[in-house]
Amino acid sequence: MAVEVLHSTVLEAIGAEITAGVLPAGAVLTLEQLQHRFGVSRTVARETMRSLEQLGLLTSRRRVGLVVRPSSDWMVFDPRVIRWRLAGPGRLGQLRSLTELRAAVEPVAAAAAARHAAPDEVDALLAVTARMRALGEAGRLEEFLAADVEFHALLLRAGRNEMFSALTEVVAEVLAGRTRHGLMPSRPRPEALDAHDAVAAAVRSRDPEAAERAMTVITSEIRAALGDLH
Repeated sequence: MAVEVLHSTVLEAIGAEITAGVLPAGAVLTLEQLQHRFGVSRTVARETMRSLEQLGLLTSRRRVGLVVRPSSDWMVFDPRVIRWRLAGPGRLGQLRSLTELRAAVEPVAAAAAARHAAPDEVDALLAVTARMRALGEAGRLEEFLAADVEFHALLLRAGRNEMFSALTEVVAEVLAGRTRHGLMPSRPRPEALDAHDAVAAAVRSRDPEAAERAMTVITSEIRAALGDLH
């Protein structure tokens, strides 16, 4: 097995265990433990630990080993950390916190897109919303997800704000997480499809206020859906 695959396998396993609390804050790991458990070389074990250190999940202490850090130290915007947390027991809490982030950012990003989107970006938004409606009404959720990710990525980038653009992968992981873990209806709600159409129409009309209102409808719908889950 290639070194990259081995590294990814160990990284995914340990990252998921830390973010799920299986390995709690303060737990100590060693390179030798990883080598023995996964049957990998010291080089692979070391590279994996380095990756986890960069994500804020571990810290190296001399004469102690690799110590798991508390969640307050994690790189919580990294897509890998988000994906691991969404796969763990704290899934709903993670979805709620990310949805609150989206509710704070995406309406403002939609208004910015209405001000600054290039003509080809407007055309792309209109095309993807038409595709979303067709796929959503047909219940083709995986394809709908891909179109939904494309819609939000276009919107975040079209506002010409690098901070909004940097959240593209974060939003993609949230959208994927809802579908991957069965938290989406079998068909998107008609009002959600209408709101996506309204955002694109407002961007085309260069109407920031309407774009912000329509995006608020989308994020409010998601928050309401999560509130119904227990």
